[in-house]
Amino acid sequence: MQGSSKPDRTLLDAAAFCSHLVEPGSVQAFLAEHRSRLFPDEMFADLFPSGRGRPSVPAEVVATVMVLQSLYSLSDRDACRRLRTDISWKVACGLPLDDEGFHPTVLVLWRNKLRASDRPERIFEAVREVVAECGVLSRKNARALDSTVLDDAVARQDTITLIQSQIRRVRRLVPALGEKVHVREHNLGPGRPPCDFDDRADVDRVVSELVEDANELVFSVEWLGLTLTEAEEEAVALLALVAGQDVEPGERPGTWKIAERTAPDRVISTVDPESRHAHKTQHSYRDGYKAHVAAEPETGIITATDLSAGNVSDGEHAISLLEEEPEGTVVFADSAYGSGEVRSDLEAAGFHTVIKPAPLRAAVEGGYTIDDFTISEDETTITCPAGVTVTITPKGRARFAKHCQSCPLRRRCTRSKAGRTIVFHELHDVLREARRHAMTDGFQDAYRTTRPMIERTIAWLVFGGSRRLRYRGSEKNRIWLTVRAAAINLKRLVNLGLTHDGTSWVMNTP
Repeated sequence: MQGSSKPDRTLLDAAAFCSHLVEPGSVQAFLAEHRSRLFPDEMFADLFPSGRGRPSVPAEVVATVMVLQSLYSLSDRDACRRLRTDISWKVACGLPLDDEGFHPTVLVLWRNKLRASDRPERIFEAVREVVAECGVLSRKNARALDSTVLDDAVARQDTITLIQSQIRRVRRLVPALGEKVHVREHNLGPGRPPCDFDDRADVDRVVSELVEDANELVFSVEWLGLTLTEAEEEAVALLALVAGQDVEPGERPGTWKIAERTAPDRVISTVDPESRHAHKTQHSYRDGYKAHVAAEPETGIITATDLSAGNVSDGEHAISLLEEEPEGTVVFADSAYGSGEVRSDLEAAGFHTVIKPAPLRAAVEGGYTIDDFTISEDETTITCPAGVTVTITPKGRARFAKHCQSCPLRRRCTRSKAGRTIVFHELHDVLREARRHAMTDGFQDAYRTTRPMIERTIAWLVFGGSRRLRYRGSEKNRIWLTVRAAAINLKRLVNLGLTHDGTSWVMNTP
């Protein structure tokens, strides 16, 4: 059953004895005074529908600990240790000085209950309601979008380790396969199978044996007529995936070798199958997830978050981050959000976009791009820099082939022996207008002064070791991200002068 805090102070109440030791203007001092308003018991009542059993830790205490834990990027064990020994945490939670706190598994239980509930992001939503009530974002109609890579909580596995570890897992989860399907003993033992990894032929032998054993397990499920649970089906499906994603047929029939390529959407770990290779830039390469963030640029307040696998493009989450925003909101973003599809979706939703267009790539370095060509008003013909005009086909192609052979500008236009061919994007008009608008002084001034402010919010998000995730799977990490955003917002609101006048949340700005 749900527990509740008692309004009466105990003899050794930490706030009564030590509130003067808590730094004024800190999140702990704010929570000490307002935690019951921010996280009332009824906010979490649905997590404990039964009135039976031992009362849980009061909701306001657990929510306060979760916020402070996320604010300082602590593990469950370290957070509970701080609650037990740190006076400021006891004051924030309204506990007596001699209170021993609670076991770390309480935090695990609450996160699981939140994840299974209809409102898993309610802590972030509670802080967002405070933001709306205090009016800190009133008349601020700009939102900036960006993402950052969060490192996963597992180690990357190579092909051999991926297949070997999943073979063991499937045999453990499906005992019938372990009993009836033969697997080479050295593929089940600790460590990697015996192999001379400097000998390519021996590596191929090991890979072939692992793929054979994996396929035998997968095919035996149907052959034996086994009925699997959902977890068992997922494990077998993952084994089939990792056994085929990185290999190709060898030189001899029935053999396999490591493929000279990287599979699209490659699974990099059987411990966290949802983690992916992440390329934020050409020079930034890590494994994990992407945190997608929308924030008000001036205050840095986070208005929405989302989390995806590391290989998902930024633009896919633009609309979802702005679902709560009214029409007329001005959206600032870099070129990762500059595709024609994203621009069209945002404009169709009633948003104004100040998004940096992706740079055009010339066929020849330093040569002509499509913007150096002139398109007729009816968009039926196109004229190249040399003055040659050709017709645009119904499929959006313009071929200058026969005109390129003797063209004096050919070296600046194309390297193709067949001459220059231009293929128009289906949203070419949208992209061309975006590039034209980006050259204006109005765009440059607005973009340069407003969009970079999102980098400050991203820096707050990953500060203090928070770039490294502590959980496995997108759902667990998504909830962590929302609590982290709530903690950052709360700290920012306190710094801006948030208080309660007895009736509503207000900003007590000087």
